[in-house]
Amino acid sequence: MPKLFYLFLVLPFFLKAQLSSIAKNWEVDKDLKSAAIGYCVVDVNTTSVIAEYNSHNYLIPASTQKVITTGAALGLLNANYRFETRLCYTGMFDKNTGILNGDLIIYGHGDPTLQSENFTKDSTQVTDKWASILKEKGLKEIKGKIIGDATYFDRNIPANWIWADINNYFGVAPCALSFYDNKFKIIYTSKEVNSKAIVEKTYPSYLSNTITINSNVICKGTEDDAFVTGDPFSYTKDVNGKIPPNKTNFEVEAALPDPALLCAEKLFLSLTKNGIKCNQKLIQSNYKKTDSTITKTTFYSHYSPSLEKIIFYTNLKSNNHYCETILRAIGKGSMYLGIDAVKNYWQKQGLDVSELFMVDGSGLSRANTVSTNFQAALLCKIYRDSSFYKSFNASLPVAGKSGSMSNIGKGTFLENNMRAKTGYINRARGYCGYVKTKSGKDLSFSILFNNYNCSAKEAKTKIEKFLIELAEL
Repeated sequence: MPKLFYLFLVLPFFLKAQLSSIAKNWEVDKDLKSAAIGYCVVDVNTTSVIAEYNSHNYLIPASTQKVITTGAALGLLNANYRFETRLCYTGMFDKNTGILNGDLIIYGHGDPTLQSENFTKDSTQVTDKWASILKEKGLKEIKGKIIGDATYFDRNIPANWIWADINNYFGVAPCALSFYDNKFKIIYTSKEVNSKAIVEKTYPSYLSNTITINSNVICKGTEDDAFVTGDPFSYTKDVNGKIPPNKTNFEVEAALPDPALLCAEKLFLSLTKNGIKCNQKLIQSNYKKTDSTITKTTFYSHYSPSLEKIIFYTNLKSNNHYCETILRAIGKGSMYLGIDAVKNYWQKQGLDVSELFMVDGSGLSRANTVSTNFQAALLCKIYRDSSFYKSFNASLPVAGKSGSMSNIGKGTFLENNMRAKTGYINRARGYCGYVKTKSGKDLSFSILFNNYNCSAKEAKTKIEKFLIELAEL
């Protein structure tokens, strides 16, 4: 029997034995004795499961959930999909006088990149661009309102997100007219250890409202351990926790109460700078469906970067805001319809969606559950779909090189040979993606740890040993 053919035959059994020995060690590990653990490894060329452990059990995926949402989005919307934001008007626009006798409306369709830090590399304001375009079209005065219209999305936060998350930068509410990543910065000065940190300012600021910060942040430790709570749509925020001592301009990020209003106010400033007359008292946002019989005429349509580029940052940086926005785009404004569409898509691809329970798109909720078999099979499906595998794969962090995988597998064969989406919320950690093994096999995999009795860092180290072993085979 040829040597290579023999290797092909025995490798699955060898792989299963090697990984099973790691699982046996987990069973006697005091930190994992009450944990829920599962993994599944699939040969993407044969679609065969070649190793598994509790692979059909329900587990909390954390941010590995994003592969489910972003993969479906590429299949349903395609990589070149772009979000449209329309500058519209009601009433009459007199091109001769340049006077608009009506309202100017910024009608959002969910673009999460408007003034986003991932797509804005300098101080350029998108509203300056819009104002210049409107000036070129002859607009000189607005008699009516400037309205930030966010009615295309339902204004809600997933019911299973927890209080400690929903006012922080990673738990911002999606918005049909997102702006500045739907977050603002609280700027602190910290002094000696155990003193109280001082709030210097917030940025960006509203013209018509003041954000009130009730802060009880102590100068202690080496990490940003400050958390924001309160009504996410309120202008009053409570901040508690710790930040490092002896810092200036230390930033804590919190959820914007009204992104659509801030966008409208920034457009007002840009219009005024361009010599277009408008009334600051007539700026407002709108989240409630309006009379559809009112005619809206489009001045200009702004288009986002491609979905492919947005998904790149969604998975590389594990951006919950982007992912929840993408889910609503799939659902034509509705989170619930988006979830249904994602599940229906994967069911049509031949996956058993009874092993998937979704309550959001990003994985921030602990109420999400999935099997590692489902995730590994899903990744195998994507690998075999030439229409979008390249775009999807490029969004996954590279072991030892980028994103949340940058410190995984350094100096081992794993480095640069694995791309994976990571996930972490309290006592739930996971990895799923692709690996090219030392023997040249291409595998998809998922591994999830839930309810371990050790630190997140220690759980990461235990999983890393598994991933290194996987690559070495």
